[in-house]
Amino acid sequence: MRKFMMTTLVCWAAASVYAQDYSNAAEQANRLNALNKAYPQLTTLKSVTKTNGGKDIWLLTIGTGKTETKPAIAVIGGVEGNHLLGTELAIGFAEQLLKGAASDSIRALLNKTTYYVFPNMSPDAMEQYFSKLRADRTGNATSTDDDRDGKQNEDGWDDLDGNGKITFLRVESLTGDYKLHPDDARVLIKADFSKGEKGKYKLLTEGIDNDKDGDFNEDGEGGIAFNKNLTYNHKTFAAGAGEFPASEKETRAMLDFLYDAFNVYAVVSFGTHNNLSSPIAYNPQAAAQRIVAGLLEPDAKVNSMVSDLYNKVTAAKDAPRSTSAGGDVLAWGYFHYGRYSFSTPGWWVPKAKPDTAKKEKAFTVEDPIANYLRWAAQQGISNTFTEWKTIQHPDFPGQKVEVGGIDPYVLNNPPYKMVEPVVKKHTEFLVKLAAQQPEIDIINLKTEKLANGLTRISLEVVNKGGMSTHSKLGERNYFLKKVKVALQTNGKQEVIGGKKIHLLNSIDANGASSFSWVVKGTGKLTIEAGCPTAGIKTMEVNL
Repeated sequence: MRKFMMTTLVCWAAASVYAQDYSNAAEQANRLNALNKAYPQLTTLKSVTKTNGGKDIWLLTIGTGKTETKPAIAVIGGVEGNHLLGTELAIGFAEQLLKGAASDSIRALLNKTTYYVFPNMSPDAMEQYFSKLRADRTGNATSTDDDRDGKQNEDGWDDLDGNGKITFLRVESLTGDYKLHPDDARVLIKADFSKGEKGKYKLLTEGIDNDKDGDFNEDGEGGIAFNKNLTYNHKTFAAGAGEFPASEKETRAMLDFLYDAFNVYAVVSFGTHNNLSSPIAYNPQAAAQRIVAGLLEPDAKVNSMVSDLYNKVTAAKDAPRSTSAGGDVLAWGYFHYGRYSFSTPGWWVPKAKPDTAKKEKAFTVEDPIANYLRWAAQQGISNTFTEWKTIQHPDFPGQKVEVGGIDPYVLNNPPYKMVEPVVKKHTEFLVKLAAQQPEIDIINLKTEKLANGLTRISLEVVNKGGMSTHSKLGERNYFLKKVKVALQTNGKQEVIGGKKIHLLNSIDANGASSFSWVVKGTGKLTIEAGCPTAGIKTMEVNL
């Protein structure tokens, strides 16, 4: 159980004592409530909905004053239920940030930036890690009929060796498409039939064909996966995607909030998709499609700039490449929400170099599981692989069947003792990302007296930030508010020349636009410039 030490000096301060394992839903709630209690002036905490499994979907807002009026970053964890680190990164970020809230730099940051933290969007699935039966689960508690046979949840996992883990079956078969890894016989790899290779095994998840349809564990507990349930390129009817986009309470609750949060300029999600260590390249053909399928060129440049920042902060190396499969947060955040959208797993298994002292040699075939097993051994990590054990399987009479293989969760999540430094690096990244946010200012304000009681007012509206006020795709999105430059007069003044209100699609990073008006009359008037994603700047002019 995670414990908190809280002391009162001038204000509350909270620091988490790192536990021995990841937090379950109840412990996550305790950590969030502790933060809210310790920093009441800087946080608000609410449950935006409950899942079908009865778990809260929390939203922690971090900032000062009227948080909804300041440019914001949405931080989303737990987008995949078997990616425990994603939730730890989101909550850990909040803890680390608020721990430094007394410093001038963090105070200044929170005076101009809001963070909306959704710590865990998959609490139903994530709870499987803490159950008596540990299995890689991504779906929530919604009952589904994934194999379309009119029955729900009738073919789930079966723990055939009784070790409390769902691993794999390898079945010797003349029609198998897997063979032993040439450098590690514990590992199976696909046989390359184009090279004349022959398979020896079928590889299945551990279980029994309960409904006798020829498939294994295809319709068990774990219904809809959050990171397949969003609206862009939704894979309708695919397992885990849901019958239609945003079919789930948790999905709708997040979307309902964020579509009303006009001040969000960037979304950062923690999941297996990755455009931070490896940015998405500009693809002119995809970007030019009628339904845009690739980053527009200016947005690809921003992705590259933020990627450089991420790699500099985290010193990321050998990151796995991944592509959006559809229905996920990364793609939705850009293509449908119109914001800059970033995603990272936060951690991946480092590339293990051969230990020459043990006469290890480089792998003749690169494989993530073989690499993990070598790395784990070098780190002294044990109990993450179940040795293959022969069993009698009712669905394969007369055939050799073994149960074993890599344990669930270990490929996507580091041992918990390695989490703290990862959290600190990603906290630093999220702070430095905010330093690049768009920021509107008014400069070079001049007034010039003309004849007949007229005054010419001229100024420049600039974006001092390192990012445009809107993504280029966001300029087409009706859910974003444009940059407004407005001249507000009183009853004694009349605008003779120039429009009282100008609307701009965006202002580029370090860009500027010039404006001028001719006003008749005297007294004070107000000039307001800005938009929710870049802040509002107001100046008074005395004629």
